Amino acid sequence: SSFWLGFLRLGELRLWLCTGSHLHNLAMVRISVLRDCLNGICNAEKRGKRQVQVRPNSKVVIKFLQVMQKHGYIGDLEIIDDHRAGKVVVDLVGRINKCGVISPRFDVCLGDIEQLASNILPSRQFGHLVFTTPYGIMDHEEARRKNTGGKIVGFFF
Repeated sequence: SSFWLGFLRLGELRLWLCTGSHLHNLAMVRISVLRDCLNGICNAEKRGKRQVQVRPNSKVVIKFLQVMQKHGYIGDLEIIDDHRAGKVVVDLVGRINKCGVISPRFDVCLGDIEQLASNILPSRQFGHLVFTTPYGIMDHEEARRKNTGGKIVGFFF
C-alpha cells in the first residue's frame, strides 16, 4: 500500500491510502491554524454574526487576536480550555472588512515596512500588518516605534 496526498482547496490537504485498486480517505490535515481562524472570523463578519467560535487554538492565534482587539477590530476573547487543542470565542463588533495570513512569512526589514503596508493595506489611514519580531507579535506601527523588523504574519483592515 502507498500514500497519496491530494490538495482540495487552498489551505486544506487530504491524506489518502492506496491499497491495490481502492483509494481510502485517511484524514484531513490542517495546514494553517491561523488561516482557518481568520477565515472563520471574516466569514462570520460578512454574515453579520455577533460571535464566532474558532478552533483549534494556538499561541500565535491568541496573540494575533489580541493585536486586533487592541485596535478595536474585535471585542472580548474567551479562551476555552477543553484539554485538547482549545477553542476561542470572539465577540465581533462589525469593523473587520478583511483579514488574512501572508504565507510564507517573509522577512521584512525596518525600511521595507512602509512599502509593504502601502502594497497590502487599502489606505495609509487605517489597517494593520502583523509581524512576529524578537520583541513578540505586534502591528507594523509598533514595530516601527520599537525600531525592529521581523517576519510578516498577516493583516487586517
